[in-house]
Amino acid sequence: MSMATDSQTPGSRLVGRLLDPTSRADPYPIYAGFRALGPVWIEEMSSLVVASYRDCETLLRDPRLSAERDRFFQADQAADLYPAHAPSSVRQPWFLSLDPPDHTRLRRLVISAFTPRAVARMEDSIAQLVDEYLDGAAEQETFDVLSGLAYPLPVTVICRMLGVPPADERLFHRWSAQLTRMLDGFSNRYDGSGETPEWMQGEVELHRYVNELVADRRKSPRRDDLISELLAAEDGGDVLSHDELVSTVVLLLVAGHETTVNLIANGVLALLRHPGHLAALRAGPGTAPAVVEEILRYDPPVQLTVRVADHDLRVGDAKVPAGGLVLLLLAAAHRDPEATPDPDRFDPNREQVRHLGFGFGPHFCLGAPLARLEGRLALAAFARRVREPELVADPPPYREHVNLRGVSELLISHAGVTR
Repeated sequence: MSMATDSQTPGSRLVGRLLDPTSRADPYPIYAGFRALGPVWIEEMSSLVVASYRDCETLLRDPRLSAERDRFFQADQAADLYPAHAPSSVRQPWFLSLDPPDHTRLRRLVISAFTPRAVARMEDSIAQLVDEYLDGAAEQETFDVLSGLAYPLPVTVICRMLGVPPADERLFHRWSAQLTRMLDGFSNRYDGSGETPEWMQGEVELHRYVNELVADRRKSPRRDDLISELLAAEDGGDVLSHDELVSTVVLLLVAGHETTVNLIANGVLALLRHPGHLAALRAGPGTAPAVVEEILRYDPPVQLTVRVADHDLRVGDAKVPAGGLVLLLLAAAHRDPEATPDPDRFDPNREQVRHLGFGFGPHFCLGAPLARLEGRLALAAFARRVREPELVADPPPYREHVNLRGVSELLISHAGVTR
């Protein structure tokens, strides 16, 4: 995707500012600029950028928009970059990036493992993990909330759900970090150089590992892991093919890990900047669900999502040709004053929290119950156990990602960790 940031059009100038790494700490004034423009077509990107809540919510369920963004990026031209020995599953699209009826079919086969009831059974084990990570902060004068809590918790949870041997969990940390590029909506994953990008190397390694894990489960199914459940999943005689199963496992790891990392880290950051709300959570752990919902609105783990226009369409005064890209700035929509009063204020006590943090419509996030549970348990335990936490640096350093925007480090000092 070509992005000429020296263009004089207002939309292009805003895109240039958003892509500037110095904006990562606070992109919200830029998002306000996009809302003021209304839906804007940016010719250099062949893209429509949408920032209001109403438009984002409406377009997320518009059947004229496709989730199959690889068609826009001409992914078939990158197929030759995969090594000849790469598993065939690397070419199986994630069901997140498919349209109905394929998306509907695959989602129906997977959803039983992520119902609120199924996820609730994991609460005790996740709470124990959170306490173990916070125990690690007790003997440290400064504690990195990212590497010490927010980052390891989701990957450990999903690895244990899948039945990954504990000794191999560290491999998943590296692969997940490499594959986040696949979810960064402002980036063309294929640079045209003809060289295999780092994320693709990680993808091949991960697929190879999961293929072996699935083969082992076929020989010796277990009753308590997600891969065995997916192998047994059936709907009206329909089952997941081998490549569909492997691709789904990879999706659950990558999409479910980095997003929850950002939810927890963004939540701790917001609470540290608003000590009154941190104290309220400490005094009333039952308010943790409301805190999570406000974080999803105020500083969402996923800042934008992408669709492709299947047909010519008009959004406001802007025309989008078939094949054009539509960038839905979810983080901008969450700060839309027409949807949320006083939207720049962090306030878990709002009567109604409207957000698109898990998407909307047919692609609503399958892992939402799990992410909410992990966020609730992590934030409540942090508030309860960590005494007098203070940020070492504000703002903290951020990673380069535009979409999965999050800190690269979140150092705090504290007066101790209670048992």
